[in-house]
Amino acid sequence: MRHGKKVNHLGRTASHREAMLSNMAASLIISKRITTTLAKAKALRKFVEPLITKSKDDTTHSRRTAFSYLQNKVAAKELFDNISVKVMDRPGGYTRILKTGFRQGDSSDMCIIELVDYFDMVKGFAKVSAAETTTGQPKRRTRRSSSKSASAAAGE
Repeated sequence: MRHGKKVNHLGRTASHREAMLSNMAASLIISKRITTTLAKAKALRKFVEPLITKSKDDTTHSRRTAFSYLQNKVAAKELFDNISVKVMDRPGGYTRILKTGFRQGDSSDMCIIELVDYFDMVKGFAKVSAAETTTGQPKRRTRRSSSKSASAAAGE
């Protein structure tokens, strides 16, 4: 029987699972939004939310504890310098999971997990907040066929 066993093992050994969650948490802290499967996102939420709560108390002990989980100096610095300031007055619920559909290869539930204070919700879609646009991340551009414009120019 499985009574009281709440950890989703994600089909991995304990060491692999801890390393994967540590890497995913560092990626989430640095980039503020990642795309992953729904099961991994739910496991990551349980992993990263206590770290964000711990970052509110900026002491040497809490920094060392957070670094022992993250194993990434850049992520730990970002967590204590920027993220903890933004979430100081929030009592919890620092992450948001948005379902995006199914992966084509194996039909896994896919989702986006993001930090709440960095993205504003507008009618069901995440809109980048003003703080995120000033970080200097370039907008993604799509390639469009220029056949219409080329044929219109040739026809005139």
